[in-house]
Amino acid sequence: MNDVITIGDAMITMDPATTGPLRFVDTYKRKVGGAELNVAIGCARLGLKTGWISRLGNDEFGRYIYNFTRGEGIDVSEVHLMEGYPTSLNFKEILEDGSGKTFYYRQQSPTLTLKPESLDESYFKKAKLLHITGVFPAVHEQNRAIIDRAVDLAKKYDLKISMDPNIRLKLWSKEEARKTLLQWLPDVDYLLTGIDEAEILFGTDQIPEIIEHAKQYSISHLFLKLGDKGSAVWTQKGFIEEPPQIVPKVVDTVGAGDGFDAGVLYGLLNDWELPKILKFANIIGSMVVSVKGDNEGLPYLEDVLMKLEGEKLIER
Repeated sequence: MNDVITIGDAMITMDPATTGPLRFVDTYKRKVGGAELNVAIGCARLGLKTGWISRLGNDEFGRYIYNFTRGEGIDVSEVHLMEGYPTSLNFKEILEDGSGKTFYYRQQSPTLTLKPESLDESYFKKAKLLHITGVFPAVHEQNRAIIDRAVDLAKKYDLKISMDPNIRLKLWSKEEARKTLLQWLPDVDYLLTGIDEAEILFGTDQIPEIIEHAKQYSISHLFLKLGDKGSAVWTQKGFIEEPPQIVPKVVDTVGAGDGFDAGVLYGLLNDWELPKILKFANIIGSMVVSVKGDNEGLPYLEDVLMKLEGEKLIER
């Protein structure tokens, strides 16, 4: 049985060897990326049994992602290599302050071969939680029917559903994102969002008003990613804030939100108290931004627990 299952398109990410505008970068390092896959990797490294549903190109890049994912201990029984569809790519631009841009090449994604009827009902029956994001339904419109089916199966078999809006405006408009994601919110148990994404969904960046919208959709846990201000969570029992972790140097912000998500899901599935979950997830986010790459900074459980419990790592 998997603790967490997720669905999404994975990509070969070309990381620049130098910072600055992409047009001046000559050398790249091949990495693996994809929002849903990053969360799966984060969960797996924390020790959760994790499954990923996807399609990859039957090419060298697809084989590389498949083997990389399997090597992380993720269940890839619902991942298949498809002929005639190139594995998706993206090129990253990283500036001196750690911020950056992403340039996608995923129009002919192999996930175009994934249909609602492709989802194996028994795979959902043997899981505890379905994690969805706003990236997969933004890549191609037909993916929205797949998420519809996944949500239906999750509800049928009493899985908890978590959602990170993860709105990528290079893939769809604010209006399209809002309309699509709001239709799933009545079935979402855990919403994990940044303030900017909440504003797109609810039309406000004021936390009290965001909470009122969450109440209307019967969301049990609203987790707010507050960037350099830390994080917060609202439930019917109240509102809790957690200050940020100190980061000596931010080198790459990509994947920090995915790491936060993994930390939250781990804490929820292990019935931790909410303050502990927030601190744990904040620590993971701080560790991710300290390392270049989409998922290279996602830590293993023992490394996070050392920071959580204030222990010093014995280096030699």
